[in-house]
Amino acid sequence: MMTDPIADMLARIRNGLMVGHEKVTIQSSKMAQRLARILKQTGFIEDFAVGRVEHRESLVLKMKYDASGDPIIEGLRRVSRPGLRVYSAKSELPKVRGGLGIAVVSTSKGVMTCHEARKLGIGGEVLCYVW
Repeated sequence: MMTDPIADMLARIRNGLMVGHEKVTIQSSKMAQRLARILKQTGFIEDFAVGRVEHRESLVLKMKYDASGDPIIEGLRRVSRPGLRVYSAKSELPKVRGGLGIAVVSTSKGVMTCHEARKLGIGGEVLCYVW
């Protein structure tokens, strides 16, 4: 049993980008699908699809690269983890790379970027940074 599926997802994305894979397959969950939706909306990945691979539900992410072949995602970092949860008030939501990256926040209104949480005036658990 996996103790931290979000960290596993971020590690698989990071590893896939380092070797230049076009697609990355991860174990599907509601949280993974929400994170994939946010990554697509913010332009960090091209697309994602839910399907069955080897008798289990999987999430296939299509990675995005620029014209020179460099990945759009420069870095990923897990912030809150099962052993140490990190929460942020609405006034203390982080700015990643001076606003060029995003922080994914789990709020009472759902999982969203730090920009959306600031607009709604709510805080929550800071899941990860993407830049």
